[in-house]
Amino acid sequence: MAKLLFKNARILDPANDVDQLGDLLVIDGKVASVSSGPSDIEDAQVVEASGKWLMPGIIDLGAYVRHQELKATVESESAAAANAGITHLCCMPEYAKPTDSTAEVNLIHDKASKSGKVRFAVIGAMTEGLKGEQLTNMGGLKKAGCIAVSQGHHKFISLDVMRKAMEYAKTCELRLFLHPLEYGLVGEGCVHEGAMATRLGLPGVPVTSETIALSNILLLAEQTHSNVHICRLSSAAGVDMIRKAKARGISVTADVAAHQLHLSELDIKDYNPLCYTLPPLRAMSDQAALRDGLKDGTIDAICSDHQPHHIDAKLAPFQEASPGISALETLLPLTLQLVEDGVVDLKAAITCLSATPAEIIDKEAGSLSVGNNADMLLYDPTLNWTLDASTIFSNGKNTPFVGREFIGKVIQTYVRGQRADTYS
Repeated sequence: MAKLLFKNARILDPANDVDQLGDLLVIDGKVASVSSGPSDIEDAQVVEASGKWLMPGIIDLGAYVRHQELKATVESESAAAANAGITHLCCMPEYAKPTDSTAEVNLIHDKASKSGKVRFAVIGAMTEGLKGEQLTNMGGLKKAGCIAVSQGHHKFISLDVMRKAMEYAKTCELRLFLHPLEYGLVGEGCVHEGAMATRLGLPGVPVTSETIALSNILLLAEQTHSNVHICRLSSAAGVDMIRKAKARGISVTADVAAHQLHLSELDIKDYNPLCYTLPPLRAMSDQAALRDGLKDGTIDAICSDHQPHHIDAKLAPFQEASPGISALETLLPLTLQLVEDGVVDLKAAITCLSATPAEIIDKEAGSLSVGNNADMLLYDPTLNWTLDASTIFSNGKNTPFVGREFIGKVIQTYVRGQRADTYS
């Protein structure tokens, strides 16, 4: 039996309310024991982890891999995820080659398996070709291993199609991952509709593009008794609506992209296309509300909203650039920065990246429970480093955080007890 013993680590496992110094034993890829005292296991490979943190691997609820657009590959983004401590990468459906068939789902799983790095959790398309018209075979997608279904960044032709998709997903016991965007109000907008948009002369995206869509989703979810996950909240009004929906007993969860908790419309003042996102970076008051929603549990999880692009996609004038940030490798650093800023405590921060996302996708993951797969990361909280575009593992280097200094870094990632990262 393959044995791996982590010694003298600070073991952080919020799902089991564990924060202790001790040893953790892995046997044949599964957590065998967690002890507060020293352990001597015969024939075990020892990892000396003094001064390091050992915690569950990150489950990233939202990533656009863009492998069909040749902007990245499953292999390159697997390496980036592993380098960032991510052990489960949830892939959103994409228009270039939507995961609307079992063949496409199987292809992604096959490529991910061959990469030998992290697990890919595929989110299937709700409609064929993501055109918003004809429903996919959701039952078949679930059998192929899809953990949820979504329409991605594409609209339904009518609310009736959305309602029928919700009803079908409910019969298949599939969760819906929905972006709250009313595209008729987005139009040509590329920034938050406000004073900064006016000053820069750029078309704005109003907050109502989120709240109107969110209202439709929540009302239909209440009617159909569907399990809905709201992707990438961006506004104070949206947070308030989720808070009230949960109080009414609607089965809804929500996430926020890490960059929305650190950036705002002020960051686009120099027409920086690296800060062009959808939903857009909103006002400082919205950022404060998102942070409060995270603190009080209205927002359940933090994700990367990873969208890699070629360099030329961000060289165009702001309005003509492609939206999105390459964000896998800043997900953990930005989340732990919230701890330094006093927004959330360490336990809550780790929970938002592990235990709660595991519940949302219904996976036995996100914890270091005995018997679970040993999907985890080893973290050095003392390492100082600066994000450099040349060291980003993702094919996409499009991030506004290049040059930012961080304290603390992932030094190893393990999937089933095997090193998954690219370090030698």
